[in-house]
Amino acid sequence: MQVTTGTAKGHTLLSVPGDGTRPITDMAKQALFNILGGEVQNSTWLDLFAGTGAVGIEALSRGAASVTFVDRAAAAIETIHKNLSSTKLKAGASVLKQDAFGYIGSGPHTKYDFIYIAPPQWQNLWSRTLLALDQTTGWLSETGTIIVQIAPSEFETHTLTHLELVEQRKYGQTLLCFYELLSAKS
Repeated sequence: MQVTTGTAKGHTLLSVPGDGTRPITDMAKQALFNILGGEVQNSTWLDLFAGTGAVGIEALSRGAASVTFVDRAAAAIETIHKNLSSTKLKAGASVLKQDAFGYIGSGPHTKYDFIYIAPPQWQNLWSRTLLALDQTTGWLSETGTIIVQIAPSEFETHTLTHLELVEQRKYGQTLLCFYELLSAKS
């Protein structure tokens, strides 16, 4: 797993010890950032269930203004700090050892341009997170995007009040789902 582009291009990222995280493949990560293109420059990110921090670190490497990494596992937090140090991208990062639902439940602290959700598989955590964000829309900027990383077989359609699914892309065993605010379309 490496940073694919930007100021930290080529840096190898450490994995979180054990099997509690599912890092995004370099192929899926490259495809994600190709989709986002220039929107990453100067953007703000919330990386929930951050694991290794690979997506947020890629965003910082490509010019994102800031990334807030949230994970409750001590091993993940330690790995994120090490990966930020090795890539020299600490300046734009905030790393929080906290449960994602506790963080979301504390109310919006800021509006993010991108919210990335990549929880452990088969626990329906992505659905719970998406539904929580749908009820508290203050987390997402007006033109922001929520990106969910899941296995294709985990996907289910949700009845949402403020968000809508605008795109899906499949890369091997990774499905990326893109949600935006309904008001962003009007």
